[in-house]
Formats: sequence, structure tokens, C-alpha cells
Amino acid sequence: MAYKQVLVHMDAQARAAVRLKLARQMAQAHGAVLDALYAASLVPSAMPYPEFGEHASSLLQRELQRCAEARAVFEREMRQPDGDAAWSELTVFPLIQGFAEQALFADLLVLGQHDPGSMPAPDVPPDFVEGVLAASGRPALVVPYTGDFEPLPRRIAIAWKPGRESMRAVVAALPLLQRAERVDVLCWAPEPAPAVQGPRLDLRGWLRLHGVSVQWHEDPIEPADLGELLLSRACDLSADLLVMGCYGHARVREWVLGGVSRTVLRSMTLPVLMSH
Repeated sequence: MAYKQVLVHMDAQARAAVRLKLARQMAQAHGAVLDALYAASLVPSAMPYPEFGEHASSLLQRELQRCAEARAVFEREMRQPDGDAAWSELTVFPLIQGFAEQALFADLLVLGQHDPGSMPAPDVPPDFVEGVLAASGRPALVVPYTGDFEPLPRRIAIAWKPGRESMRAVVAALPLLQRAERVDVLCWAPEPAPAVQGPRLDLRGWLRLHGVSVQWHEDPIEPADLGELLLSRACDLSADLLVMGCYGHARVREWVLGGVSRTVLRSMTLPVLMSH
């Protein structure tokens, strides 16, 4: 697998510039096309005046200004003489579903962790990341709301749990894993007994075939606070990236994260590549 199209979410928050820079550098490193999609709770071109009452004009002007500021950030970043990039604006709602439909055609999404200290009326809903992951099924690199990060992580930690979500995340991270200096696999509770006689297929063997050697760390019991422990172990290993599946379940009109995924998205201080 190779990254050929990277899609970064843009909004009017200051951290959008950090996401954009990281996405541009990743696209350049992998020879990919970069698409920047502006998606905010009120997109100017989707706001007809009559529906917003007497304050519609000032509201529209404010949103036009915020969109223009985000576009200016994009234009400044794209002054770099390398790569192929395009800007677009989401004009359909609901916001999450509209973004997810565009995300279907990207090899990798670059999204931002929700900042609980952001403005009272944030550009995007707090559950934007998990909603897009669930609705699109595409892998996403989630960037913390503070800090600067390298586009090519040198040390990667994989949170491994035999199953579809974890394997999808590993496959999505393969271009990064193949360039890393060190890869650590963290798992709790042993893998189930083999269902076949003789040589069996497993993660270590699969990664080895793709040129990735790993250090394996296995603990016999899964702790109750696994999310916090994952982040702690990743820090102990000086990991630049955590790779993991995104778990949760559907509930009426919303997606509910599993406990580990919710904890990681809330408390992460390093980029996390997730896939549902």
C-alpha cells in the first residue's frame, strides 16, 4: 500500500495550520496529492440569508471572514514549491456525514484532536473525529491539539488486539512502519490458541514479509485502564506515533466510542493513527 491521496480537515482554529503543515509534509514524503477540505459548523456558501433572521448578514460576514482566514493559511503553506494540493469547502450538512463522504476517496485522513479549551462555539462538533472514522471507514492520523510533530515517525508503537480494527490500522500504517527505525507491538492477554496445525499466520510474520521487524511486548492480563496505560507505555518507548484500531458501537443517531478509544482520543499527546 502507498499513500497517493491525503485529505486534511481545515477549520478556523489555530491548530488547522499545524495539521496542514504535517499533511503537506507527509504528502510530499510519500509522493501523494494533498486535498484540504474546509468543514465548519457554519459554511458560508451553505447559509442562505432568510434562514438566519435579522442577524444573518453579520453572521454570514463573520463566517466568510473565518473561511477566508483558513484559506489564507492554506495559500501560505502551499507557497512551498513542491507537491500537488487543492482547496475545497464543504457545503452540505450534516457536517460529519458530508466530510465522511469525501473521505471515502482518500488513502489517509489528517484530523485534529478535540480541544476542550477551544472557543465556546467551536467550528466542529466534539465527536467529529470518531464520527468521521465510523462513517467513512478510512484511516485517520489524529493530531493532538498541542505540540509539533514530525511527518515521518522514527519510533512507532502498535496497540495490537487480534481483530479487524487493529489489522486495518496496521495495514493503513504500513508506509510509515516501513520507514520507522523501531516498531514496538503492545498487547495484553495472549492471542487465542491456533486454529490450524503447522505454521500459522500472525502479525509478526506478516510484518516481516513487508520488511518490518518488531519488538513484541505481551502482558497476560488486560488492565481496566488500558487506554491510559497504552499512552504511558508509548511515552516510555519514546514513540512518535501510536497505531490502533478504533472501537465503538452504533446507537440511535450517533456513534459511541469504546472506553479505550475514548480515553486515547481524550488524553493523547502524540499522533495516533486509527482505523475503524
